[in-house]
Parts: sequence; structure tokens; C-alpha cells
Amino acid sequence: MLDVNNFKARRSAVTAFAALLGSVLVMSTCFAQTTPKAEASNPDKESIRKFFQSRDNNKSTRYLAVFRDLNGDGVPKAIVYLSGPQWCGSGGCHLFILQKTAGSWKTVTSMAITNPPIRVLDRQWNGWHSLGVRVQGGGIQPGYEAELRFNGRTYPKNPSVPPARRADKNLAGEVVITDADSPKLLW
Repeated sequence: MLDVNNFKARRSAVTAFAALLGSVLVMSTCFAQTTPKAEASNPDKESIRKFFQSRDNNKSTRYLAVFRDLNGDGVPKAIVYLSGPQWCGSGGCHLFILQKTAGSWKTVTSMAITNPPIRVLDRQWNGWHSLGVRVQGGGIQPGYEAELRFNGRTYPKNPSVPPARRADKNLAGEVVITDADSPKLLW
């Protein structure tokens, strides 16, 4: 025997659930569509993405980009951490320091085998902030933080050999890229 009241109550509950689910799907679709546009609206981040797309066509490459004035000229430099087959090895991935010139980007330094956390240190050499990067893997155990000092033209290309050096304990600075950050796909 069919209980009409019970049937109507269940139908009403299913209808309400379907409406709620539809609202959630619409909202998540809206957020999914607006998030990339918000990121792409930053012209520097977008130009960094295009800069590296011209150097790497691997669809799995990811990047993190932050901007800091490293030399006190009032113009932020790009600190870019790339991860992907072309950019990583057993010791870590590539870190780039880029400077904006004439609407494009010029590489100040490309460093191999770096790992987060990446820090901009309070200490300066030749007018530029030193950088702190984690060195670990590729036979280096346990890991340590390396201090990368600017020599007047560039930073060291390899943080595991001189002129890079182990950072002093408790060296002050700002963490700009962590290992918990979510890198974005380059493509």
C-alpha cells in the first residue's frame, strides 16, 4: 500500500537536495571560471608565464612567481621557481631571478638544484639582498640552507658549491616561497 504523505515528503526532500546540489555546482563552476582570470589579470605574472612558455613546452611544468625589490631601486624583481622534467633533478629544481627591462624580462641568475623554502635575507651584498635556499638531495644529506650573495652582476648558479655558502644560523629574512605553496601550471 502506497503512503501518499510519505511519498510526497520524500519527493520534496529529493527536490530540495537536487536544488541545493545544482546551486553548489553553479557556484563551483563560477569560481573555477573566475579564478584563472584573476591570476591572469596580474600583468607581471602573465608575462612571466609567457616568458617561460617560450622556453618550455612541457604541459606538466609548474611555476611559482613572487615579486620583491631585491636591490632597493623600487622595482620588484621576479623570483621564479620552476618544477618539471626540464628544470629538476635529484638535487632540486631551478630558481630564476628576473629583472624587468623594456617591457620584457632579463635573467639576472638561473640557479640549479634549489629547494624551498626560498628566502630573501635581510643581509645585503653589493646592494642586493642575499637569498636563502634549501640544499638537499642528490647526495647531500642532511640538507641545509645556503646563502647566495650577489657579486655585483649575479648570484651563484649552484648553491651547493662556493661562492655559495652555508647560511648562518638564525639569519633574518622573509620566506617568499615555501614547500607548501601550490605551483601553477605553466600551460
